[in-house]
Amino acid sequence: MTAPNTSFSAAPGEVLERLREYVSSAQLLEIVYRDGAGQVCMAHDAVRDVFSRAGQDFILLGRGIMLPFDRVLMLDGQRISGVAG
Repeated sequence: MTAPNTSFSAAPGEVLERLREYVSSAQLLEIVYRDGAGQVCMAHDAVRDVFSRAGQDFILLGRGIMLPFDRVLMLDGQRISGVAG
């Protein structure tokens, strides 16, 4: 099954709402992100939680990886628009 070739809205609130849906469904996703060194990484995991601390949004993956939202480039084959790749 292939993901549609569409982008999420640039509005962070809409993307975060979509992430909350992934949390409730425990769906396995492909997440492409930049690590602390700036390297592009990919993980296949479920989103366990989405939360904010000190004004920054984070995504917690099923295996315990915590990603700052601004480092996430793609979710399940869909580019998050407004994020420099």
